[in-house]
Amino acid sequence: MKEIYFKTEKLTVGYDGKPLIRDIDIRLERAKLMTLIGPNGSGKSTLLKSITGQLQKIAGTVCIGDVRPEDISRRELAKKMSVMLTERISPELMTCWDVAAAGRYPHTGRLGILSEEDKRKVEEALELVGMQEYRETEFSNVSDGQQQRVMLAGAICQDPEILILDEPTSYLDIR
Repeated sequence: MKEIYFKTEKLTVGYDGKPLIRDIDIRLERAKLMTLIGPNGSGKSTLLKSITGQLQKIAGTVCIGDVRPEDISRRELAKKMSVMLTERISPELMTCWDVAAAGRYPHTGRLGILSEEDKRKVEEALELVGMQEYRETEFSNVSDGQQQRVMLAGAICQDPEILILDEPTSYLDIR
């Protein structure tokens, strides 16, 4: 049996201390894909926000390898886990390249200066999602679907061990 890399144990999530979903046990090996499927309002986003620490969990544990996210710095967590949620961002005067490049900041120093390797990873991620030709376009001047792809590029170039995507195909015109 392969080693479990990501897990939750008896995780309970909800809002204001009121449980929405209880006793969630997830076991996931490295390089595996997991999909949550359910109707609107069933708690999928709540679960993801609780796993990523954006929403306080009510009970239970989350582990990445043998580390609990709350036991490490936000910077170290960002090196392990990249998150793309459904909330829209509205950065002013930032190009698509700038927005995607924000994914590299956990790997930079305090000043956020990108190395040549960082820049290469941003370029590769933009190419992977088909947004290379919009690299110099202001983020606010591209369509919602294109913004979604730029956000995905940012999550990818973050180089995470775990990539968490909430409704990653929202706003995309899937052929």
